[in-house]
Amino acid sequence: MRKHTKNGAATPSATDSPTWLIALRAAEAKKASGLRILDLREVTTFADYFLICSGTNARQNQAIWDEVAQQMKKLAGEMPTSVEGYENGEWILGDFGDMIVHVFSAEKRDYYQLERLWRDAKDVPLPPEAAA
Repeated sequence: MRKHTKNGAATPSATDSPTWLIALRAAEAKKASGLRILDLREVTTFADYFLICSGTNARQNQAIWDEVAQQMKKLAGEMPTSVEGYENGEWILGDFGDMIVHVFSAEKRDYYQLERLWRDAKDVPLPPEAAA
């Protein structure tokens, strides 16, 4: 995640890992499936990346989100500016500013088809552990 100085210039994050990788590893730790990172920097200005993943039920989706939020705070010093859908657990959306995390049930992911909606975004190649 970019940090900005007073003059607006981006400075590197305090961690060596990009924040999308921190979030990805956290989602993996809770057995998220269908992991994708979309690079939105060339198609929109409201976010740089989407992490999109799925769980098998509402409880797992909540556990995935909880782990992502915990690791983002611990490793990147980042807290979400907003979280929506946590109580229901079918589609949890967490906004970290430059990165938005989407944790879906299979049904909601198929219904909303964010990957199709954002098809002009580039897929970030996943590290081998995530691609397996």
